[in-house]
Amino acid sequence: SRGLGDVYKRQLFMEAKPQFHGSDTAAVAAFYHVPVDEIVCFGANVNPLGLSKNLKKDLAAHLDLLSSYPDRNYTTLKKVIADYCQILPEHVIVGNGSTELISLLIQTRKPQKTLVLGPTYSEYGRELDLVGSSIHTYLLKESDQFHLDIHAFCEEIRKGYDLVILCNPNNPTSSALKMPEIQTILDCCREAGSFLMIDETYVEFAPDINEISSMSLISSFDNLMILRGVSKFYAAPGLRLGYGATSNSQFLQDLLLMQNPWSLNSLGAYAGEKMLQDQEYIRKTRDLILSERDKMCTEISKINVLTVYPAYANFVLVRIEKEGVTSADVFEFLIKQGLMVRDCSSFKELGGEYFRFCIMAPEDNKRLLQGIQDFFA
Repeated sequence: SRGLGDVYKRQLFMEAKPQFHGSDTAAVAAFYHVPVDEIVCFGANVNPLGLSKNLKKDLAAHLDLLSSYPDRNYTTLKKVIADYCQILPEHVIVGNGSTELISLLIQTRKPQKTLVLGPTYSEYGRELDLVGSSIHTYLLKESDQFHLDIHAFCEEIRKGYDLVILCNPNNPTSSALKMPEIQTILDCCREAGSFLMIDETYVEFAPDINEISSMSLISSFDNLMILRGVSKFYAAPGLRLGYGATSNSQFLQDLLLMQNPWSLNSLGAYAGEKMLQDQEYIRKTRDLILSERDKMCTEISKINVLTVYPAYANFVLVRIEKEGVTSADVFEFLIKQGLMVRDCSSFKELGGEYFRFCIMAPEDNKRLLQGIQDFFA
């Protein structure tokens, strides 16, 4: 817990400094007077390889697609997604980023009472507020390294919730539930009459994707919807391509009725077909993230005033255990070197001082490691 001096220091800092999103490099650059092109952003959680070179060439050669409407049913794209996820095409829906699908799911189900596993992504809460849902947050415990107590969580579900929301791997903790644990939660949700939404935005960064992903459970549970996107793993946040999977055919039809036609543009649909089949890019990304994440976790764990938690996503959560040092202090020290980590004080359910960083190119990771070591030397 924070001492009174740390709390006062934090309050003064928050009054003077605006809240920044993990990718607000322009705003951060202006506030700290650091050239924006000299900032390495460790806060946005986007693949450092950028867009696939093969995809860039392919898209440039198919710009004429913008002169025609996309297939209203996105038949080819759904088939590619189904092959990629090893599910049936009729269980797939595509949308304008996973954000649109989160919104559609919540607007369609209109849950009166929702259980959210936290701390987590704030967009869930915003959308739930819009439909007037009563939101209950079940907090992961730092004492358990942010790993969920399945038995206790199921006991909470049995109290009665229309909707349960998980992010797996979770943001910002980078912790993850394994598939058998998800199955236990699904069984409990089915008994309690709850629908389960799982956000798998970061699952492709996990050491073993099949160990974490719940896609294999889609056909067995009609009280489940899984959401993914291409913003993080495929470095395409501007493409706004998201997709979801559910075997609940009536619910899927309800979603499609709520969704605007041609939600995804022609070029986005084509890009999705190509990027999900780019095996070379997938391999390079996973090789880079897995090896660099292990190196960074190992080295930062050697700093005795820092706690590093097991990471399944492409980012790592770190707790500061040094008295009188805040996450804001670390952020400011690093940003002056052009290194922008995420100050996690905006995640209100996180008690204590935390910062988060994503895995970037090896030379950038080396600079960040040196910066952290210098600060705590």
